[in-house]
Amino acid sequence: MIAIVAPAYNEEESIGGVLKDIKVVMDKTKHKYEILVIDDGSSDKTAEIAKKTGAIVFSHPANYGLAESFRTGISKALERKADLIVHIDTDGQYSPSEIPKLIKPVTDGKADLVLGSRFLGTIEHMPLMKRCGNRAFSRVISKITKMKVTDGQTGFRAFTREVGEKVKIKSMHTYTQEMIIRAAKMKFRIAEVPVYFARRKSGKSRLVSHPLGYAFNAWINILRVYRDFEALKFFGSIGTLFMLIGFLTGLFVVSQIFISGWPTIDRMIPTVMLAVLFLISGVQILLFGFLADKDSQ
Repeated sequence: MIAIVAPAYNEEESIGGVLKDIKVVMDKTKHKYEILVIDDGSSDKTAEIAKKTGAIVFSHPANYGLAESFRTGISKALERKADLIVHIDTDGQYSPSEIPKLIKPVTDGKADLVLGSRFLGTIEHMPLMKRCGNRAFSRVISKITKMKVTDGQTGFRAFTREVGEKVKIKSMHTYTQEMIIRAAKMKFRIAEVPVYFARRKSGKSRLVSHPLGYAFNAWINILRVYRDFEALKFFGSIGTLFMLIGFLTGLFVVSQIFISGWPTIDRMIPTVMLAVLFLISGVQILLFGFLADKDSQ
């Protein structure tokens, strides 16, 4: 049984067509399926239109965001005994016609999590800043998982019930990347298939409201990924930097004593204190990195 989970927030202009296309595609297959729409507190007719198309709608009382919609979708799909879960956006940028291609590696027993990669397929339109951010995210995920990931941010993916049950999503910001990283660390098989990514025809993106704002948030989220999954490297780098600054500051004090003699020490006391502060802070941050790395395993 396949649960096709479609999160939606104020998508009344596009959701009807997307859901109808899903039904046309899935009715041609031999799979039993359900369409679950996660209405994230929409203020328009999104939920009403979804119900009219025959989808099962679960509505949040308020707009909780994409991460919470993702978690709700998995939870509801598992409750309804889904064997395979497909996640697709309702803005019409991913094509429902590619769902059979997306689920094939899973149904063939070759993968547990399949990502619809826009960068392996065709991108009709994507802002330059978002394109760069997506590639940066994918490089980070590839480095952490030690496997090639071309599109770590894709909202078009399919995964088994076991992945849905065992991979717990905690983040409110990097949930798409978190699923891939946790699945890789748990030795689930991950595959990518090329997909078409269309230009958004209606509504407004929830991710790209302003290019500079998106760039700032993207880099903050990259740091979050490193903090959560490469804690020792993240805190270790900061701790080492602090210790290096403390060491160089201390070296400067020693050089001044050699040049000007011990009487110089009186006016150098603030600098000595600064050096000690950096050294102690560096050691503390490094130790915190070891503790955080243990908790992230």
